[in-house]
Amino acid sequence: MSFLSTLPSQDLDLLRGIVRKVHLVEIIKKFGPNHVGVSNHECDKLIENIGPEIAERMIRFGADKGLR
Repeated sequence: MSFLSTLPSQDLDLLRGIVRKVHLVEIIKKFGPNHVGVSNHECDKLIENIGPEIAERMIRFGADKGLR
């Protein structure tokens, strides 16, 4: 079972936004924001690879910065 299924949708959306802004910025610059490489599914795969501990830190960071 994926830890993503335990996250509230608000936190998952926050994580996806952070991943797009930080990790996928070069893909977005080169191919645009509608490229298949920046889909929710691709963001979720990257978040899964990062792991729950780092994802928790990313959520906390985003909340502290007012991204939520």
